[in-house]
Amino acid sequence: MTEVIDPAKLLRPRRKIMGISAILLPYHVGGEVDWQGFDAHLHRTLDAGLVPAVNMDTGYGNLIDDRVREEVLLRSKRITSGRSYVAGVFVGDQPGAAFGRDRYRAGIEQIQRHGGTPIFFQSYGLIELADDQLVEAYEALAGECQEFLFFELGKVFAPFGRIYPLDIYQQLMMIPNAMGAKHSSLHRLPEWQRLELRNRVRPDFKVFTGNDLAIDMVMYGSDYLLGLSTFAPDAFARRDAMWEAGDPGFHELNDLLQYLGAFTFRDPAPAYKHSAAMFLKIRGMLASDQTHPDSPHRPESDAAVLELIASDIQRIMKEEH
Repeated sequence: MTEVIDPAKLLRPRRKIMGISAILLPYHVGGEVDWQGFDAHLHRTLDAGLVPAVNMDTGYGNLIDDRVREEVLLRSKRITSGRSYVAGVFVGDQPGAAFGRDRYRAGIEQIQRHGGTPIFFQSYGLIELADDQLVEAYEALAGECQEFLFFELGKVFAPFGRIYPLDIYQQLMMIPNAMGAKHSSLHRLPEWQRLELRNRVRPDFKVFTGNDLAIDMVMYGSDYLLGLSTFAPDAFARRDAMWEAGDPGFHELNDLLQYLGAFTFRDPAPAYKHSAAMFLKIRGMLASDQTHPDSPHRPESDAAVLELIASDIQRIMKEEH
């Protein structure tokens, strides 16, 4: 029987929101990484007050090679200069593969060596473990970390993703150095269930919404780790500050950002990275709207809609000054 949740009881007005923004890895027309654009976007995200997350899906974590992955971490360490940042531990495998503990350990070591906090992507070898073995696997990886985050990914984002049963989620939540988890089912009810559980059993644990189609989940106590925020980290930071201040303007800006999310995360969802590149180019923040060669594209006709949204966001941001 599905647990009944009253969302109104979860509302957290005037709460300080923690925002983690997955950084887009930009590309030049010739197919090379735009490192200058990456550096500028990382600075922009930090200046907005958000925590950057690199080598995520937004940074083509499943498509880049080891050379690019290492360079991203080197630059992130230098630019963050002791400030917090998150980086993805990605283990690419196939259905039926054994759990790649050593590969996860290598990724964790690499990230911590560069001053980042690891977040564990799921993999076939991890999600196909029996539930008791799965918890043991996370506990073993936790032993390699100072602190970490973990993912729950819906199949719409990745075929190797899994949304865990709530009892398994609770066991993972209770690992002492697990600081939080990103929940990406794109559904409100399971996230509300996780928030209710968190409030009861471990209030310091962070539930990071990954729901780009319901970014108002922050009203109910979720923090966020989003790809959508890479489009406009300044606007997300402003929205968050409005919520903390009790400013009703929060809702208008949130509505506009949600419109951007609904438009850019439509099917096929992975093409949102091209939308992000287009949007940042429109805002004058990138020289090119190119993406990784193996990433799906949006039609060029999207640019007209994105230009209107960018103009509306800019208008609201000016009005608030």
